[in-house]
Amino acid sequence: MSETVLRCERVVTPEGVREDALLRIADGMITEVGPAGAGVGEPIEGWVLPGYVDTHVHGGGGGDYPTTDPDEALLAREFHARHGTTTSLASLVSAEPDRLVAQIETLVPLVRRGVFAGIHLEGPFLSAAKCGAHDPALLRPPAPELLDRLLAAGDGQISMITIAPELDHGLAAIDRLTKGGIRVAFGHSDADERQADEAIDAGAEVATHLFNAMRSIHHREPGPVPRLLTRDSIMVELICDGIHLHPDVIMMAIAAAGPDRVALITDAMNAAGLADGSYRLGDLDVVVRQGAVHLVGADGAVGSIAGSTLTMADAVAYVVGLGVSIPEAARMAATTPARRHGLDRVGELAAGRAADLCVVDDLGRLQRVLRAGAWMETR
Repeated sequence: MSETVLRCERVVTPEGVREDALLRIADGMITEVGPAGAGVGEPIEGWVLPGYVDTHVHGGGGGDYPTTDPDEALLAREFHARHGTTTSLASLVSAEPDRLVAQIETLVPLVRRGVFAGIHLEGPFLSAAKCGAHDPALLRPPAPELLDRLLAAGDGQISMITIAPELDHGLAAIDRLTKGGIRVAFGHSDADERQADEAIDAGAEVATHLFNAMRSIHHREPGPVPRLLTRDSIMVELICDGIHLHPDVIMMAIAAAGPDRVALITDAMNAAGLADGSYRLGDLDVVVRQGAVHLVGADGAVGSIAGSTLTMADAVAYVVGLGVSIPEAARMAATTPARRHGLDRVGELAAGRAADLCVVDDLGRLQRVLRAGAWMETR
């Protein structure tokens, strides 16, 4: 059994920050987190955080997760791993049922191999009124027959499905899925506060990219956001790229929900890590300008935001730059999404957990990535 020993300046653990700490690693697992001995181990400067867990991401580095080519999915997965995402769901977008089934079937073997921690269906069960970058012609209510077909294709590997609860069959689908062990995310919804409560009561546990593609807060018509921020059973996703959300809104959401209920996500698409230019997101044309992704209409007009080019490394650095502490950023980037999604081997640096970690400097900027006990080439 080969062993790696790291002597770390600071380690963020479930019990708090440990200084001058020792990490012992064997066979891809952490075997000990304790005080360092004099001269023992490879010295690691900076902060050692649990490897990041991205539970909402569509691709990157030129590769898509909505694909029937597993090599393309692997390309995107490796890109994000180099940027700190040691654990990831694979998110799909709305598509015709036959195509969606084929994409799910492509990803299932990769989930079984441990490349992904599960499959996330963001669509087709979305509201046309809040479709965002999803083609309205592809949206469907979550009727039992279609759910049956998608779940059969997933063969137990679908982890989360985003649903607009106001659709026909919406609440029944939420109840059915949660009882079957699949997490339901409230999102791409025109629901009001009452309907949001009904969705949460039916079992919804996640808010898909809070604030984006849902009703805005109004002081007389609050909509779903206050409910999603204050109901303890809900984990809220935030896209922290300086484009999707204003810094004041990010800090308000973190203050309201707390780091134990906030998950940083990327919602990244295939252009993440690539130059500005024209790309495709599902069946839609998009353009990337200064890192921001927007839909492009048939007439060439630039439309709504369409995913992101964000990485988890940049999301962590961004929130640290807003004043979030590094331990709190680590909780939102790793511990909270892992716990809320039942991923018990990752998200914390402790004995018996996977040896997945990120090393960052005092500004939260990624320096190194260790995945399954092996250092990766970053960036």
